[in-house]
Amino acid sequence: MRLVADDTRTIVLSKQDLREVTRYAAVSAQEVLEIFEGAHPADSRPRDAIDAAWTFARGGERGKALRDTAWAAHKAARDADTAAAGDAARAAMSAASAAYLHPLADAHQVKHILGAAAHAARAAELAAGGHRAVGAAHVGKARRRAAPGVLDVLRRYPPPPPGGGRVGELLRELDTALRSSQPGPE
Repeated sequence: MRLVADDTRTIVLSKQDLREVTRYAAVSAQEVLEIFEGAHPADSRPRDAIDAAWTFARGGERGKALRDTAWAAHKAARDADTAAAGDAARAAMSAASAAYLHPLADAHQVKHILGAAAHAARAAELAAGGHRAVGAAHVGKARRRAAPGVLDVLRRYPPPPPGGGRVGELLRELDTALRSSQPGPE
């Protein structure tokens, strides 16, 4: 079943909207990069993806380098020796992918907005021995740092779909908290 608010509806997104979402995602991924780098110190693929996300968020253009670093971080996640390192690399991949949020009223697009934060929360949770309170704390931190522009973009999309295991749960918890909250300080 595909959850779509309206197959014909497009969402207007400015380059500034995409930069804000990417900045938010880059901060989330940056928080857990050390989990990956601690396990794989010679592998720069997740760091490269986060750096590319920051470059775009600060005014760079979307291009081949951004897309390539996202794919490379995805491959690093598959190559990771631990689940925590894998989710940290997926957070980096999600940060670089955030710049490619599609202007379609499709619930799956919320992953471009909140995927980095959800994977970061899961990476932190796993690094702490699977303690769900650690993931919940990361979700709370991600909620508090969401800028008004990120909330505005998120609220243009339908809520995320079910599924996705624990990362999906964390994503939906964050989505629910953000949709019902006022923006916090940056």
